[in-house]
Amino acid sequence: MVSQLGKYLGILDLDCGSPADVKSPLPPKGSLLRSDTFDLPVITEVVEGAWADAVMRGDPELEPAYVAAARRLVERGAVVISSNCGGAIRYQAALAAAVDVPVITSGMFLLPLLLRQLPSTKKIGILTLNSKAFTDDLLGLDDLSQRERIVIGGVEGGEFAENESASPPRATDLLVMEREVAECATRLRSAHPDIGAFLFSCTLFPPVAPMVRRTTRLPVYDIATVCRMILQSIPI
Repeated sequence: MVSQLGKYLGILDLDCGSPADVKSPLPPKGSLLRSDTFDLPVITEVVEGAWADAVMRGDPELEPAYVAAARRLVERGAVVISSNCGGAIRYQAALAAAVDVPVITSGMFLLPLLLRQLPSTKKIGILTLNSKAFTDDLLGLDDLSQRERIVIGGVEGGEFAENESASPPRATDLLVMEREVAECATRLRSAHPDIGAFLFSCTLFPPVAPMVRRTTRLPVYDIATVCRMILQSIPI
């Protein structure tokens, strides 16, 4: 039964190993985990055992934990559910079947739209935390001929990725995040000047989207883009 305390955007959060009594620093402005990013308050539920590397591998044993956490969010009043890791897209079908609210686990759901939106001569640049851990099944392509229009870049090897790989993860200064993601976008665009838009796979990247738009003068889409669209589409 939905809580009468309010309505929320529910986020399925990673298990970062932080003690429950340790308060995490406030994420940067624009983060998926901040209520002021949306027109609805954000609540979170940690998915037990959902370490980032396990989620990116698509560990099937995590599916029950994701479903349980989603149901807890609905009980607390979540009217839309998203995820703080794009790799959770592999659990999308199970989550959508388990709860009676919209579920959107990854910004990658925008990929088919962007491929159709742009001329066939243009490519989509996907930016992620670690391109080496990004596999093609995350693209969700029905038409495999479109794969040649997709190029992928990551910030692996930098301070941002190193901090996120720590246990528990360490906070990264927003200026560092902006610099490393912008450098990645610039490298990718230099190699592929026909990129027509960027899509962030990593759910940590939304705070740097405004800066990447200014730097590249291209559209930038991410998980927050999708969440806003869903929230604007449902009766609240």
